[in-house]
Amino acid sequence: MRKLVESDEVLLTFQIVGTPSNAAVQKYLNAKKVPQLFAATGASKFTDPKNFPWTLGFNPNYFVEGRIYGQYILKEHPNAKIGVLYQNDDLGKDYLNGIKAGLGDKAAKMIVAEASYEVSDPTIDSQVIKIKDAGADLFFSASTPKQAAQAIKKIAELGWHPIHIVDINATSVGAVLQPAGLEASKGLISTNYGKDPADPQWKDDPGMKRYFDFMAKYYPDGDKNSNFNTYGYSTAQLMVHVLKQCGDDLTRDNVLKQATNLKNVELDMALPGIKGNTAPNDYRVNKQLQMMRFNGERWELFGPILEDAGPAG
Repeated sequence: MRKLVESDEVLLTFQIVGTPSNAAVQKYLNAKKVPQLFAATGASKFTDPKNFPWTLGFNPNYFVEGRIYGQYILKEHPNAKIGVLYQNDDLGKDYLNGIKAGLGDKAAKMIVAEASYEVSDPTIDSQVIKIKDAGADLFFSASTPKQAAQAIKKIAELGWHPIHIVDINATSVGAVLQPAGLEASKGLISTNYGKDPADPQWKDDPGMKRYFDFMAKYYPDGDKNSNFNTYGYSTAQLMVHVLKQCGDDLTRDNVLKQATNLKNVELDMALPGIKGNTAPNDYRVNKQLQMMRFNGERWELFGPILEDAGPAG
């Protein structure tokens, strides 16, 4: 990063992937006043204009997403006994704190087990068994793809059938649900803010057509149904929008000003009704989500667009 900033003199960074790698360079980029744009992480420290004015995350804030699950559980499963599996880092802790915030004063009574794991752990079998033995009937997986798949598989092997919520990072059919087993994944609940290319309801959608045309032209060998590719397309589209909004004033100050003043930006792959908005005191690009359920083949959206108007973390 020092080489990029000090010898290459880059205008900005775009889409650094992952919570640890963004955290490693965040203080440096802010000290140098280099825009750290649309970081590929939802940890709440990347939507904190007060302490890190030069950093904007793209992913829905994990704390906010967790709070939405908490509110959903209160409404749909008010008597649930909740077990939480979480990654022992900013990602997992943000989700854990978020779900507790969503449950409010019911959290202490409803959460019957919490079990953390390290990214380096070979398996999470013992954590799943601990949660089951605590009497949980709702399993919340605040995890990344590998461990989410392991949990789905282990729960099926145990013949256990809790209501199972997975976070947005673990919703890839190809990377998570197929390795875990599509039958075992049936009934999983999560959220989304983007269209699924495999979902036939979008076949005549103009935004989806533009995405398919783009893939055919620039990445014909790529898996057009992969949500990693739709994600890359969406973030790139937003970056182009910011650069166009800058006009001929391509300074770091103006890039930051435009990125923090987005108004109703509708990306090709965003769900209908979901718009990107930012403000100098609210750096969250994506704060609207819709619930979805896996039917054994694909995700099906249900319920209204949920907007989190509360504080960012």
